[in-house]
Amino acid sequence: MLNVSTVNTAWVVVLASGVLEVVFSVTLKMSDGFSKLWPTLVSVSSAVLSVWLMSLTLKVLPIGTAYAVWAGIGAAGTAAVGIVFFHEPASWARLVCMGLVVVGIVGLQLQGLD
Repeated sequence: MLNVSTVNTAWVVVLASGVLEVVFSVTLKMSDGFSKLWPTLVSVSSAVLSVWLMSLTLKVLPIGTAYAVWAGIGAAGTAAVGIVFFHEPASWARLVCMGLVVVGIVGLQLQGLD
C-alpha cells in the first residue's frame, strides 16, 4: 500500500493522478465509444487508478485545493494532448485559457495549507 503521509508526497501523487486523468481521457477517445478493447481497458484502468491515488492524498491535503489541481492537470493536459496529437485547434484564446489553468494550479500549490 502506498503511504501518503507528507504534503510533498501528496503533491507528487496528485501530479501522477492528474497525468493518469490525461491517459484516461486520451484513451477514452481512442476507445471509440468503448468499442476497442485495449484502449477501453487502459481508459478504465487509468480512471480507477487516478481516483484511487487522488483519494490517498486527501488524508493530507485540503479537498478543494487537491481536487482543483487534479482537475486542472487533467483538463490542461488533455487539451494539450488534443492539440499536439489530434490536431485540435490551437487558437491564441485557447492557449491563453490553458495557461490560466496552469497559473491557477501553481497558485493553489503555492498557497500552502494555512
